[in-house]
Amino acid sequence: MPRLIHTLAALAVLGLAAGCSSASDVDEASVAGAASKKASRTVSPVFWVDPDGPAATQIQTYRRDGRAKDADLLARIADEPVALWPAGEVDPGPEVKAAAAAASGQGRTALFVAYDIPHRDCGQHSAGGAADAAAYRSWIGKFADALGDGKALVVLEPDAVSHIVDGCTPDAYHDEREQLLSEAIVRLKQQPHTKVYLDAGNPAWIQDPWNLVDPLKKAGIEKADGFSLNVSNFQTNERTKDYGRRLSEDLGGKHYVIDTSRNGNGPLPGVWCNPPGRALGTRPTTDTGEPALDAYLWIKRPGESDGTCEGGPAAGQWWPEYALELARNSKDQSAT
Repeated sequence: MPRLIHTLAALAVLGLAAGCSSASDVDEASVAGAASKKASRTVSPVFWVDPDGPAATQIQTYRRDGRAKDADLLARIADEPVALWPAGEVDPGPEVKAAAAAASGQGRTALFVAYDIPHRDCGQHSAGGAADAAAYRSWIGKFADALGDGKALVVLEPDAVSHIVDGCTPDAYHDEREQLLSEAIVRLKQQPHTKVYLDAGNPAWIQDPWNLVDPLKKAGIEKADGFSLNVSNFQTNERTKDYGRRLSEDLGGKHYVIDTSRNGNGPLPGVWCNPPGRALGTRPTTDTGEPALDAYLWIKRPGESDGTCEGGPAAGQWWPEYALELARNSKDQSAT
């Protein structure tokens, strides 16, 4: 069963525009990627790019070591907007506030993942989360406060709803989880320019999207801007878009976003954790050609490990060798 493994390390980035319908409302002025120090590529026009992310730092190391070709390869990652996953068990406010302010200063949108739900990831590689409901409410409140008035897009709690559906999360926690997610959507949407997408897994996990409809509704999807798909996974654009269209219809036309950070070569059958031979996917953009698909995003940070599998470090840790493999295997993809 596929699982979504997520970054607990902090780092900043990107987003969409405010509003509940399509992403066409967003200003599409382009920005050059700061991390590579080269003007040869133009990055996603909407989203803020963190100039100090792990790929950018690794580029500096490679250049000092005379590894110019590897540095140029990693620019495929460093030049793109990727999401900030504020660390759990701490106050997310300073990280979120700094990223939101930097993005706002450039007139861009910051992208975040809120990932601290109690009983997270069913004890697997990204186990943890808030100690209880009260701790989670406090955490999400600090998160929301830190967003301020800037433009932000928040992907809310990868895995949380799908783990209800697949039975991994015990029945005793279902009502509380749905209530907490619903409250989190309401709290985040109090920020005037924040969009919220509640995670809905991927098409290889809950294969019939209809099975997600009732728990998504109980978790407050009607008050969210939409749902997210393929976070930290490798499903192709076409398969994920088909799934997204069906789920959108079942939810009365809700919009959605897709994580394309590592899906350039699609999935490797039987391996969901750090599969070898994968590639970067479609670069972040709001130009999707699909009425209900608001954006392709790099939500999982390319080059950060899924967990201690296939030779990788702990979940969320930067793994330069894997990052290089993703970049080396990728084509310079535009939206498809």
